[in-house]
Amino acid sequence: MNAPLYNTQILRLAASIPYQERLAAPMASVEKRSPVCGSRVTVDVETDGEGRVSAVGMLVRACALGQASASLMGAHVVGRSAEELAAARDALAAWLAGERDAPPEWPGLELFAPALPHRGRHASIRLAFEAAAEAAAQAGGRG
Repeated sequence: MNAPLYNTQILRLAASIPYQERLAAPMASVEKRSPVCGSRVTVDVETDGEGRVSAVGMLVRACALGQASASLMGAHVVGRSAEELAAARDALAAWLAGERDAPPEWPGLELFAPALPHRGRHASIRLAFEAAAEAAAQAGGRG
């Protein structure tokens, strides 16, 4: 794969993370940290009566790949259930590990294809999805 690891699309996403304000009183809050690079992502969520994410807040202190992943997760998390977020988290982990050929069915994740051979970068890419899935499950979903 000859595509650059940090391309214009990744850098644009990294610079445009939605929901960068923490929630004042979240139903759940989860922080995930990459032991490899020290990247950290905290995700706060509130869920509605059906267990779907209704509000999200994030604190992202990560490399450009982690920021871009948080941006993609944040752009499409509202309205998702804990089960949907757990499935996206698991599919992302499997794709990055080479256990599936196609990227997960989450808008934009194909942008991380150049990172597939860079195993040291995978943890940072997974952080936001791991934190969101866990927070949604804690907030009342099942996942």
